Amino acid sequence: MRGQRKKDAEARARKLLDRVGMAERADHKPGELSGGERQRVAIARALVTDPSLVLMDEPTGNLDQYTAASILALMDELARSSACAFVIVTHDLALAAHQDRVMRLDEGRLTEQPRSPKAG
Repeated sequence: MRGQRKKDAEARARKLLDRVGMAERADHKPGELSGGERQRVAIARALVTDPSLVLMDEPTGNLDQYTAASILALMDELARSSACAFVIVTHDLALAAHQDRVMRLDEGRLTEQPRSPKAG
């Protein structure tokens, strides 16, 4: 993985699996995971190479409220602590409201939504 030694790459992968709450399921096959668990593994897989940009389509769609909140916290942390930016496509207005910038596609027109202050 990106020229890393296998041991280092595996450690990074396991750390991210832990961050998305999947460390205890790391050795399971995809068919043994629920939809939400697969979603969390997909998020870890997208982040494992330390990308500068991650494109996400409904990243919290199959997750319970607690897990979705932890994924959002991880995304916030990565956006602050690294050069990683996230482009998220969602129908979830609460997820959209959590973002720094929101664009809306309405009848073929892309418009920027006014920014509202984040809670917290």
